[in-house]
Amino acid sequence: MTDSTVAPFLDETGRKLAPLIDHTLLRPDATSAMIAQLCREASTHGFYAVCLHSLWLGEARRLLCGSGVRLCTVIDFPHGASSLRMKASAAEIAVQEGADELDMVIPLGAAKSGDWDCVEAHVAAVVKAAASRPVKAILEVGALSEAEIRCACLRAAHGGATFLKTSTGFGFGGATPEAVALMRSLMGPEVQIKASGGIRDRAAALRLVAAGATRLGTSSSVAIVQADR
Repeated sequence: MTDSTVAPFLDETGRKLAPLIDHTLLRPDATSAMIAQLCREASTHGFYAVCLHSLWLGEARRLLCGSGVRLCTVIDFPHGASSLRMKASAAEIAVQEGADELDMVIPLGAAKSGDWDCVEAHVAAVVKAAASRPVKAILEVGALSEAEIRCACLRAAHGGATFLKTSTGFGFGGATPEAVALMRSLMGPEVQIKASGGIRDRAAALRLVAAGATRLGTSSSVAIVQADR
C-alpha cells in the first residue's frame, strides 16, 4: 500500500483512532496490576473496549464501571482446537460474567482440512451462546491460503459472526492491509473487519483502517493515539 493511499487519513488525530481500538492484554502472565493499568489507559484515552482473558472480567468490570469502555474476552484462544460444546459453554459463561463482546478462534485444523461445515458450526454455536452480543471470528489468516481465507470468511459470516478478525497474534503472523482488503471485499456492510496482530504504530494502524478495518486490536494502543500530538 502506497503512502498516497494512507495520506487522506494522516490528518486524523489519535482521538479519532481511539474509538476503533480494543486495548488488548492477552499475555498469559498478565497480573492484576497490569489489568488495572490497561483499564486506566482505556478509560483515559477513550478506547472502545479492553480485550482480556475471562479470568479478569470481574475486576475489569469493576474498574471500568461508568466509563463507557466495553469488555471483550476471548474464547478458545489462541488455538481454537476445543470442541464445539466447550466453545459454546465458555461463551455462555463469559456472557454471565459480564462480557460485552466475544472474540473466538475458529477451529483452524478443521479449516485446513476443508471441513467448512465444522467451522461454521463452531461460529454459530458461539453466536447462539453470546445472546445477541457481537462475536468476532478469528480466522488466523497467516495460516490460511487465499482460497481458505475466502471460505473462512464466508462460512464464519454465515454462522452469524458480527466481525471477521485477522489474527490472534500468537504464532502465525499478524494483520496485513492485503488480508484486510480481501476480507472487506468479500463481505457486505453488515459484517465488519477487525485487524489484530502486530499493530505497533500509528502508520500501521492507519494503513489497516484505509484497507477496510473498522476495529483494531492492539497492545500498543497508547503509543498509537499519542503519536504526532
